Amino acid sequence: MTVNPNSAPTPNPQPDFNLAARIRNLVIVLVAIALSTAVFFGLRTETNSVSLSAMAEAATPMELALTNHKPTLLEFYANWCTTCQAMAEDLDTLKQEYGDRVNFVMLNVDNNKWLPELLHYRVDGIPHFVYLDEQGEAIASAIGEQPKSVMAANLDALATGQSLPYLQTARGKISEVEPSTLPKTGSDDPRSHGSQVVQ
Repeated sequence: MTVNPNSAPTPNPQPDFNLAARIRNLVIVLVAIALSTAVFFGLRTETNSVSLSAMAEAATPMELALTNHKPTLLEFYANWCTTCQAMAEDLDTLKQEYGDRVNFVMLNVDNNKWLPELLHYRVDGIPHFVYLDEQGEAIASAIGEQPKSVMAANLDALATGQSLPYLQTARGKISEVEPSTLPKTGSDDPRSHGSQVVQ
């Protein structure tokens, strides 16, 4: 077999394929890293930094709120309640602003200790807010997600002894209280109402 010295060697297609495969794999890795980073930071920004459990621990005890002659915002909540979680940061901010003039009380509907209060204030959806005057008498309630501005205006009026400006609010998003928590009341469906503020 004779080899022609003037003929060009046949290019080996294998090195080009390896280079293309390496570039493709590098691009896939970079895209995966970018997507993972975006998901990680996206979830971190959506995660509420305020814990309902931590807020409840820092809240004014119910017994003290009824005897310290300060108006009170009473919140019925549950840790599983997504609406309660969504409002936690706003309520924590409002507590920082009004906490020296208004008691912030949080009662977990999953704790049977609060069953008398659940029945007394007719809690069937959460979050359920009850505004109490200095004597501990309920003057208004709100059910469901409330805008921070509405809560602030009501707390400002509550702290100064004025009439609450928002006694009728738009329908708010609620989480229903589990039937095992509350005994059946006389109405056909106690969860049939939407968010409302009543006097």
